[in-house]
Amino acid sequence: MSNRYVFMYASVMVIVVALVLSTAATLLRPLQERNMRIEKMQNILSTIGISAPRAEAIELFEQYIKQAKVLNYRGEEIEGDAFEVDLQDENRRPVEERQLPLFIADVDGELFYIVPVRGAGLWGPIWGYLSFREDLVTIAGANFDHASETPGLGAEIADPPFERQFEGKRIFDRDGNFKPVVVVRGGAPAGDEHAVDGISGGTITSNGVTAMLRNGLEVYKPYFQKQKTL
Repeated sequence: MSNRYVFMYASVMVIVVALVLSTAATLLRPLQERNMRIEKMQNILSTIGISAPRAEAIELFEQYIKQAKVLNYRGEEIEGDAFEVDLQDENRRPVEERQLPLFIADVDGELFYIVPVRGAGLWGPIWGYLSFREDLVTIAGANFDHASETPGLGAEIADPPFERQFEGKRIFDRDGNFKPVVVVRGGAPAGDEHAVDGISGGTITSNGVTAMLRNGLEVYKPYFQKQKTL
């Protein structure tokens, strides 16, 4: 067998495999995008205590999420699709140019305001959603996730015991000053309305969550304050 034949055969196989992979990726893209949308719906709903099986996520999302808005840095509603806003892209823009997604849910007559947050952990991005009660001060629920934090350490931000600590915490103090929740290494002081216990061995990820909440919620402060005065 000549070297020329081997080279031609290998070249043809590379082209065929590339075409197959490209075709498969194209065909699977709609399914992947649908799965990502469903997972996003599930995460948003989880912050208001709604467990949504994959098969029911779209229906439950439409049932409970009554409004989806896009805000600017002044807290004013602007045109846009809140569900399609990519917070990773928005965080790269100056604050004055950002689109800020907001979802409003109605659960048995009680309104909840849900916002996304995104930041950096030890090994990669971290993100999540927080829901607030009608006072726009008290956290009702939290959902966090990560790209590549260490299992058993930083990855625990996505575990329910860590997320449940945020329920009932406040992002404004009793005088109305902005004071977001911090993750405290060694444990939060008893009764502290603005702190939760850090993750043992996950200091950098814990600090990342603190920074994510501070930076991610501060841009919503004008909207929250405006709504509270209505």
